[in-house]
Amino acid sequence: MPINTDAAAPGETLNDRVRIETQTSIAFVIIDNPPVNACSWETRCGLLAAIKQCEHDPAIAAIVVMGASRMFMAGADISEFDGPIRDPQMPAVIAAIEDCAKPVVAAMSGAALGAGFEVALACDARIATEDAVLGLPEVLLGVIPGAGGTQRLPRLIGISRAINLIGRGSRVVARAALRDGMIDAIASEDLREQAAQLARSLKGEKRRLRDVLVPPETEAVIEAAGVKTLAQAQGDRAVAAAIASVRKAATLPFEQALAEERAAFQDLRQSREAVAKRYLFFAEREAARVADIKNAKARTIGRVGIVGAGTMGVGIAMCFLDADVAISLVERDAPSLEAGIERLGVAYRRMVDSGRISDEVMTLRLALVSPSIDMQTLADVDLIIEAVFEDMDIKRSLMRQLGGIARPGTVIASNTSYLDLDALAHETSRPSDVVGLHFFAPAQVMRLLEIVRGADTAPDVLATALSVARKIGKTPVIARVGEGFIGNRLYSAYRLQCEFMLEEGALPEQIDAALVAFGFAMGPFAVADLSGLDIAWRTRQRLAPTRDPQTRYSDILDRLCEAGRFGQKSGKGWYVYPDGARRGIPDDETRIVIEEASRRKGLTRRTINESEIVHRAICAIVNEAALLLAEGVSQRASDVDVVMVKGYGFPTREGGPLFWAARLAPQDLQGWLSVIATSIGHGFRLGDVAATLAPLAPATPRPQST
Repeated sequence: MPINTDAAAPGETLNDRVRIETQTSIAFVIIDNPPVNACSWETRCGLLAAIKQCEHDPAIAAIVVMGASRMFMAGADISEFDGPIRDPQMPAVIAAIEDCAKPVVAAMSGAALGAGFEVALACDARIATEDAVLGLPEVLLGVIPGAGGTQRLPRLIGISRAINLIGRGSRVVARAALRDGMIDAIASEDLREQAAQLARSLKGEKRRLRDVLVPPETEAVIEAAGVKTLAQAQGDRAVAAAIASVRKAATLPFEQALAEERAAFQDLRQSREAVAKRYLFFAEREAARVADIKNAKARTIGRVGIVGAGTMGVGIAMCFLDADVAISLVERDAPSLEAGIERLGVAYRRMVDSGRISDEVMTLRLALVSPSIDMQTLADVDLIIEAVFEDMDIKRSLMRQLGGIARPGTVIASNTSYLDLDALAHETSRPSDVVGLHFFAPAQVMRLLEIVRGADTAPDVLATALSVARKIGKTPVIARVGEGFIGNRLYSAYRLQCEFMLEEGALPEQIDAALVAFGFAMGPFAVADLSGLDIAWRTRQRLAPTRDPQTRYSDILDRLCEAGRFGQKSGKGWYVYPDGARRGIPDDETRIVIEEASRRKGLTRRTINESEIVHRAICAIVNEAALLLAEGVSQRASDVDVVMVKGYGFPTREGGPLFWAARLAPQDLQGWLSVIATSIGHGFRLGDVAATLAPLAPATPRPQST
């Protein structure tokens, strides 16, 4: 509908996104742009018109800006970022609020993030509900706050604190925001009424943050905050720009700093990194969509049963406890159960000691656990997740038992990371109730949840799995049944190519360093040591009987495991870990094993440079992705990128391996695929990479130098 930016009578809808409601002398400007009240063009037009109308209405003494329902404003409409942003842009709306002669109060519920929180910072006072979250997370999308966030927030909380919050894209809960001075009050009852009271208490006074002096801090404190935040950013341009912009709040005139902030925002939003992060933003949302279950209704999940109290079982338990879901934790015997409960307590105590939760919260969460060694206690739960040892015989036996214990309608889930879910589902005699829930370690930290859809998984069971993922704050990706599903199958191809490069001349520390420099959180050999080399070894042993003897196979990992080198837990793996060190040290014994492998195969070792390491490792993922997409294991190419970023530490600034590959010059990509084909030799299968990457190709190709 046409946008009306002229004056409107109080109570009249300015457009279909914004309306004004009045209560005595208070005007309530209501943002109603579901589902998250994004600051779209229509919203900006309506908000600007509302502020102007209220300012010129003599019957109105103060204004309250709030969201309809339970949401304030969750940020900008980022779909606008790919092209020119239409006027009025956010700075114009912010300026109108700040320049309004009448006091304006932000009444925040739900989320007040990004541009939404910048609106709140332009107001003269701020009040929030107890459950509200606030923040300026723009760096997570490759940009910086572009409507005054880097200039106004430091005036409330100081330069160093603002660097921490903005540079990390952190969200702050209402209580912490009140403590830090980001808000003036928390609404204990009716937000609307208490916001009106706050507006009246201003008695017509304006309290513009632009007029507030930045709290004094020493340069040493500010510098330390910047160094720490930047170190965690792994070279992210937006973080560096955010830190620089925040610092200007204390060194430049307000208007100049504001203009430079906007210029930096405009420059960054068209950057490769920002485009990649926006792509991932939408890819995450698309990953949860399954066309043929859109009418399926999720089953109600109250209590959850978890079988297995090892590291993974405890991590999964914490996912549900952190979401206030009661669990039954079952183990095979008392000592194993006691060890699991102790492990759970240690994990929560660590969170208390680090200040992430309080003692009271820890007590409440642990009270939700009902431990038992009696499997029959699972008869009254709504969802059962098995998290036992990754062994087919063990899991078959357990699934057979669960099928007999679980009441009708209970969802039975396996946390298997490799095994045939259809075979496990068949053991229950009720395969339609079975789904895979593959958590990534550590389960309580990693956001990815691979939901495996079996051949017989009922639509409402799949819908339930997606609902559970949302409840516990996970990013779900749907996979069909196949060895390793999406994530581990891709990672196996990646790791295999890295092992071949070891045989050809590289060393673990060289490969790890190259991939960390590219942007991975950790290199593949450091990751293997962390998770345990015996995990991959067991998988190799399971697959050995069906392995084609003519296919190239690297036995370096086998030799290490045979020597008792299982990674950090044994003090040595690819690296050595003296005195329980967390960071591995290159080891001569590993080097000897690698060089012996080269000699056995008659390979002349050579120097492998960083570019070759990166391109071979990632292009191996790309080719395997093309194969699994053709097989229907993954729904769409973007799901592959979500899995690799959220589950395996692929750098967000590159958008994922397929997004990255779509920006390579075609001849370079084909060249690296040929290198991979030669390295593997017999049995290599080339996927239709061109077709796989076509939907992700940029409008204007940007060849990348190799």
